[in-house]
Amino acid sequence: MERGMDIQGVLFDFDGTLTLPGALDFPAIKQELGCPADQAILEYLETQPPARRSALMKILEGIEDQAAEASRPNRGAENCLSVLKGRGIILGILTRNGLSSVKKALKKFDGVTIRDFAAVITRDESLPKPHPDGVHEAAKQMGLSTREILMVGDFRFDIMAGSAAGARTVLLANGGRSVMLPGDPEPDYVVSNLEEILYLLYPSQTPPIQP
Repeated sequence: MERGMDIQGVLFDFDGTLTLPGALDFPAIKQELGCPADQAILEYLETQPPARRSALMKILEGIEDQAAEASRPNRGAENCLSVLKGRGIILGILTRNGLSSVKKALKKFDGVTIRDFAAVITRDESLPKPHPDGVHEAAKQMGLSTREILMVGDFRFDIMAGSAAGARTVLLANGGRSVMLPGDPEPDYVVSNLEEILYLLYPSQTPPIQP
């Protein structure tokens, strides 16, 4: 492990990070929910009257479950998780999704189950990213300090939450352009696929790293 990088746990975003990006069509979801294009979905729902918010949340949960059925593991995700698990790294998930869709999507993974994660923090357990509350809650459940955690995600909210909580951050670029905006905290690292995380943690290793 890199000198000075005492990472004991890795906290992953879910959609677009552990799963291939594209299963959730956010512009289409916003249109169906009546959410303005420039507003985040969960934050929009919080502005709605209770009855309408409840109805819209049920629609959102149905969309998430459908997307989970169509989802696939992201490139390198299964090997990355297997190696980290085999080397004693504590794993966690922090997502703005509901738990049902996470469980469904994880069934598509080979050699990985929800029991492999010491913490699975959804929108029901904490304030959603970019608020750092979920990172702190995950750290508590993982038995670590946030300084011992690497937060990995494909969107600016992941980096914002991890940075605010004091965790090291990794932006997964997925081969696309940067999602960060002016004024956002800079990620500590940028990778193009999840297996590159293994070389951040174990730089003396040469490919391929196996469990």
